Amino acid sequence: MEHISTAPPSPHTWNSWWNATFWLLGLAVAGHFLWVTAQRYVQVTPEAYGMFWDRRSWLWLHVAGGSLAMLAGASQFVAALRRRWPALHRWLGRTYLLGILIGSTAVVGLLVTTQGWLALKLAFAATGLAWLITSMRGYRTIRRGDIDAHRRWMLRSYLVTLSPAVFRLFLLVPALMQLASPLVMVPSLLVLSWALPLLAYESGRRLRSLRTSFARARMA
Repeated sequence: MEHISTAPPSPHTWNSWWNATFWLLGLAVAGHFLWVTAQRYVQVTPEAYGMFWDRRSWLWLHVAGGSLAMLAGASQFVAALRRRWPALHRWLGRTYLLGILIGSTAVVGLLVTTQGWLALKLAFAATGLAWLITSMRGYRTIRRGDIDAHRRWMLRSYLVTLSPAVFRLFLLVPALMQLASPLVMVPSLLVLSWALPLLAYESGRRLRSLRTSFARARMA
């Protein structure tokens, strides 16, 4: 009788599946966001821009930087690209950081020009800080040659990069905005759009670590 192995997948296999799933999901979320954003803001009217009408230049800069980061960042999780074209991988990484720098600069501009609504300002500021901190940690770790830590921090950074797209998806959930006043829900969803994905990622990392430890204990 043919022997069927019941050994758990190796950590490398789990990582490969995780990276492929994350890349496809991130690309789908980013593509949806860019499509919806392009449809909305291609009409340069006060109705289309709402509260951003008087600050549309900062909004354009923010959308441009964020879009650049979304597209360049998605490519960073393709293992074949890293192996076969490492120079291209590095340049796309630099392009990703440039997009974040542009987008973060625009966040400061939007914060300075926003009137009132302290909770919204704090939510924007927290998102911008999370974006910069995770990205800079990713840059510093690769400068030190710590590739594993670099990958972890850049994945965290990309989760924050996707937060505007996740926020838009939240708004599509029926009756979600009716749970509380928009003055409460909008800032809360802005923060949750990156805090929840980061929490899910860290929980997944811990679960994979426990699974690996359990598998090794069984084999010992």
